[in-house]
Amino acid sequence: MTQVVYQVAVSIDGYIAASDGTVDWLADFQVEDNDYGYAEFYASIEALLMGSRTYEQVIGFGEWAYPGKPCWVISGRSLKVEQPEVRLTAKRPGEIIAELQAENLKRVWLVGGGQLAASFRAQGFITEYMIAAIPTILGTGIPLFGATGTQETLKLVECKPYPGGVVLLRYLKSCLTDEMP
Repeated sequence: MTQVVYQVAVSIDGYIAASDGTVDWLADFQVEDNDYGYAEFYASIEALLMGSRTYEQVIGFGEWAYPGKPCWVISGRSLKVEQPEVRLTAKRPGEIIAELQAENLKRVWLVGGGQLAASFRAQGFITEYMIAAIPTILGTGIPLFGATGTQETLKLVECKPYPGGVVLLRYLKSCLTDEMP
């Protein structure tokens, strides 16, 4: 089974980015010598999933941040892709999951954005949520999830505070808590 992990930073009022898609507000919480567990998390995943806007934002930062790991960029529009690891696709979540399983990928990071996460969540494909709660109120922006109309019960399996008030919350789908660490 392929585990899909939605690992994301979110303001305490539920936004993953400002209304214009920027994440400049996260800069205040970048601390030297503290990656908030990112290196360990990144080593635990085998591939990435992201929407086109997230992809455009990532490449706008300069050098490709995810070398050596396959990355599916899900988009219905044409994008210029220069990284050999990136696969542009317009497939639906179920088709992508089947592809990941066919490649025997066990743990995949759903990087963002909120609409993509909502589409995977609505179909029950997200197995783990790693939410970095950032002590900032944005007031408006791109929500953690787009509307799905579905309810899901989760089990908190880890709560780790960091300097500056950041808290990492790790949740598993309730039906999986006996199967996963």
